[in-house]
Amino acid sequence: METICYFVGHTAIVTQMKLDIKRFEPEFYLKCFFCRALFFFTSFLFLFLYSCNNKKQNPPQHELVTTPEQMKERVPDIIKRLIEEENENAGKMDSIAMLQPSLLQYLYDQNNDEARWSRDTAWTATGKALIEFIANSRLYGLFPEDYHYGNISLLDEKLTNNDESKKDAVLWSKADLLLTDALVQIIKDVKLGRLQRDSLSLRTDSILSKEFYGQQVDKIIQSMTVARFIDSLEPTSPDYHKLKDGIKNFLDSAQFKQYTFIPYPVYDSADFKRSLQQRLVEERLIDSVDTFFNASKISKAVKRYQEKNNLKADGKVGAETIRALNLTDKEKFIRVALSLDKYKMLPEKMPEKYVWVNLAGFYMQLRDSDTVRIQSKVVVGKPLTRTPELTSAISQMITYPQWSVPQSIIVKEFLPELKKNPGYLAKKGFSLLNQKNEEVDPYFVDWSKYKKGIPYKIVQGSGDDNALGIMKFDFPNKYAVYLHDTNQRYLFAQASRALSHGCVRVQEWEKLSNYILKNDSTYITSNGGRSFTKADSVWKWLSKKEKHYIAVRSKIPLFIRYFTCEGKDGKLIFYDDIYGEDRMLGERYFAKK
Repeated sequence: METICYFVGHTAIVTQMKLDIKRFEPEFYLKCFFCRALFFFTSFLFLFLYSCNNKKQNPPQHELVTTPEQMKERVPDIIKRLIEEENENAGKMDSIAMLQPSLLQYLYDQNNDEARWSRDTAWTATGKALIEFIANSRLYGLFPEDYHYGNISLLDEKLTNNDESKKDAVLWSKADLLLTDALVQIIKDVKLGRLQRDSLSLRTDSILSKEFYGQQVDKIIQSMTVARFIDSLEPTSPDYHKLKDGIKNFLDSAQFKQYTFIPYPVYDSADFKRSLQQRLVEERLIDSVDTFFNASKISKAVKRYQEKNNLKADGKVGAETIRALNLTDKEKFIRVALSLDKYKMLPEKMPEKYVWVNLAGFYMQLRDSDTVRIQSKVVVGKPLTRTPELTSAISQMITYPQWSVPQSIIVKEFLPELKKNPGYLAKKGFSLLNQKNEEVDPYFVDWSKYKKGIPYKIVQGSGDDNALGIMKFDFPNKYAVYLHDTNQRYLFAQASRALSHGCVRVQEWEKLSNYILKNDSTYITSNGGRSFTKADSVWKWLSKKEKHYIAVRSKIPLFIRYFTCEGKDGKLIFYDDIYGEDRMLGERYFAKK
C-alpha cells in the first residue's frame, strides 16, 4: 500500500491508495509522519490567526479625544459596539437594564449610529430639552426614575461640568443611548399607558411599530422641541386634560415621603395598633410607638388629625380616618398616574352622546357633544357585590319592572336565610318560581341540599316597593346588571353609596328616560291630528302602574368605569378606592415607587 500526501493551501489532504504490496518502501513512514505533523501545525496556525482576526472588540471604558472632529468620528463606532454588547448581555449596558433594547439598533441603524442628542462636545438644544422633560415628567403622570433619570443626571453633571469628561467619547455615546431609550419608552407610556390591555380596553393600537417610534424621534430632533410632540401623543379627552392640568398645583405642595400603611379592615389587632401608632408618629401627633397601647392618648391624637384634615373629629379610628391616613401624597400621585392611563384605554374618539358612570365618584352623567346634559347621584355595588366595569349601550327601558334575583346573590344572601327560615321570601316580598314559571311553596323545598345554586327563580313583583323602583334601563352585558330607579331613594343622601347588589341605582332616572325618548324622536299621532311623543305614553303607563317594554332604537352608548381621581378647575379631586382596585394596580405596576 502506498499513501500519497497533498498540501492544498494551509490544509493537508491525505489520500490512501491501494498499490502492490511488494512496492512498499519502509522510508515512506518518515514521509507520512512529516506530512501529518505539517498538517496539524498549519491547521493550528490557521485557527489561531482566524480567532485573533475575528475576536470581538468590546467597547472601551473611556476614550478621550482632543478635537470635535475626532469626537464626531469616534462616537458612531462606540455606539455601534455598545449596542452589540447590549444585545449580547440580555439588554443590559454597564448593568443598566435598557427599556426598549430591540428598538435601539433599528433607530441607530437608520442614522448610521450617529449621536442624536449631542454635537462635538456639547448637548444639542433638543438633548437639553429631553433631559429637562424627563426631570419634570411627573407633570404627565410619569415617574422620572422609570426613564434612567438617575444615570442620565450623573452623566449630565460630568459632561457639563467636568472638562475631562467632556472629551470622553464613551460617556457621550452612553448618554446618547440612554436618552434615546428613555424617549421611546416615554412615547409608549404617553401614547398607550402602562396598564395591561384587557377585554375592557377599546383601543385598537395596542402595539406601536418601530417605524412609528422612528418617526416620532426624528420629528422631535428636527423640530428641536420635546414637550410639544409628546403632547400630541396624549388622548384628546377633556377629562384627561382636566386631570393633567391639576397635577402642577398638586406637585407644588406634595411631599413624597414613605409612610406606614395601616392595614384595614383589622385582621391582626397587634399589627394594626403598631402601624397606627407609627403612622401617628410620622404625623408628629405622638412621640413614639409604645408597647402598651394607650387608647386615650391615641384617641386625642386621632382627633387632632381629624380636625386638621376636615374629618368628623370624634377621635375614633374608623374607615374614613384610616383611608385619609393611608392616602398620602405618594398614593395620590399613583392614583393620578393610574387614572391618566385608564383614559388612554378608552377609544381615541368617544361617541357624540353617551352615558358615563364613575363608580368611585358615585355619579352618572349624560354627555352630549362634550357637554354634561344630565348629572345624577348613583348607588353602586357593595365591595362584596361590586358593580363591574363595562361598555355597552342602553337598548330597552321597562316600566314597573320585575326583579329576577341573580344566582350569585341567591347563593350569597338568600340561601343562608332560606335554610334558617323558608318564610324569608314572603317577608321580603319575593316569590319562588320553577322552570315553568309556576309558583313554588318554599316550605316544601329541602334547602339544606343546595350550596352552589338552586333550580328555581326568585322574583320580586312589580310595584312601588320593588327594589328596581318603577323604571329599569337594560343594556347587553354578561353580569346581569342594569341601571334603574330604587325604592330606597333616601340612600342618595349618603356620601358613600356603595350599597347595592351590583346594579346602578340612578336618582335622576326621569331625566335620563326623557332624554332617551326624545333622542329616539318617535311620535304617535291620534285621529284628531294631535301629536304625542313616546314619553306621553310612558308617563301614562307609569301613572297606571303598568309594565311595558320600550325599545330604544337610537341606542345610547354606556361606559361604566372606575376613576378614583379627577380634575376640576385646575385642582385634583380624590374619591375613596371603595373596591381597593387602585391599591391593587398600584402594587402591581408601581410597587417600587
